[in-house]
Amino acid sequence: MNRQDFSDIAPFDDSDFRAHINNLVAQPEFANAVTWVFPEIDFAAFAERLKMVDSQESFQLNVMCPILEKLVARSTDGLTCDGIENYREGEDYTLMSNHRDIVLDASFLNLCLVRHGLPTCEVAIGNNLLIMPWIDELVRLNKSFIVKRDTGMRGALEAAKHLSAYIHYCITEKKQSLWIAQREGRAKDSNDRTQDSLLKMLELGGSGTPLERLREVNLMPVSISYEFDPNDYLKASEYVQKRRDPNHKKSPKDDLRAMETGIMRPKGRIHYSITECLNPQIDALPQDLDRAQAARAVAELIDKAIHSNYKLYPINYVAYDMLEGGHRFADQYTEADVEAVKERLAVQIGKCRLENVTDEERDYMRELILTMYSNPLKNKLF
Repeated sequence: MNRQDFSDIAPFDDSDFRAHINNLVAQPEFANAVTWVFPEIDFAAFAERLKMVDSQESFQLNVMCPILEKLVARSTDGLTCDGIENYREGEDYTLMSNHRDIVLDASFLNLCLVRHGLPTCEVAIGNNLLIMPWIDELVRLNKSFIVKRDTGMRGALEAAKHLSAYIHYCITEKKQSLWIAQREGRAKDSNDRTQDSLLKMLELGGSGTPLERLREVNLMPVSISYEFDPNDYLKASEYVQKRRDPNHKKSPKDDLRAMETGIMRPKGRIHYSITECLNPQIDALPQDLDRAQAARAVAELIDKAIHSNYKLYPINYVAYDMLEGGHRFADQYTEADVEAVKERLAVQIGKCRLENVTDEERDYMRELILTMYSNPLKNKLF
């Protein structure tokens, strides 16, 4: 395949944008999804407006951003962002963040960029999440590129090379920033760690030493902090399922439920912190590191940037003290905060749909959820 032929994974080109829009609005499942999220909407009128959109930029600014602003108003207590000064005009970055929500991590990041008058970034999405034809159509209209995860052992290396080439092409030739999570899948316990394999994938593209190849994509860590994770009980339930059956695998239905819950349910406050581009720190590393050493060293830089820029909320401190059985951070919360956390634990665990949940399993879920909320604090301070 020609290096420049990325049509199998790249977002849709503006030249055939209208055709894909028409395909999207014609799918009944898309209409059902829109009216489920926004029951007050007149879908027929909405579809006619969509058919007039003819470019990615117009779609994002005139369709997606207003939808996202409604989601912020409906399901959060505010979306904030700092470090925007690190995002320098005229430069393009590979923004790499911790992974909190399947759908909204990159969407809210793009909304933050738009609020500050900056161009949006392309978004990496695994093809395992494209569980319906309309989702595939929508994400590629919305500046997403595809990470192939169903290639098998034989195709994995070629898929990784192709993806890496596209990322390097975006930064060096297309002049387009992009977002990718620091790991495949969300960190179920919020213990955010960058996968070395992701950085090894990035090293497959470009030229020069491993560090020079990583430098070429202008890595910029982004730290995402949710006050409340609406999927906390689903993650805890998954741990229980894997405990019961080590071979348990999530189904597409499970992914869809997690996406719906993450989008619709309350999240409290959400904060994004855009940190400095890592290139100066990469330049300070020993330049003769091999691929494995380079990946590990840069992963540590990313983790440090993400961890040190978490925004912490009372629930993080309460969870730590409840888990550890002390009052180390009692000055960071009130008794009302403690009661609110206790109530949240009861409500969220009560949502578990597993059959025959034992008291011991409920205690296990309680510990897991407390761990999810305490790990950002542990990573930031320790």
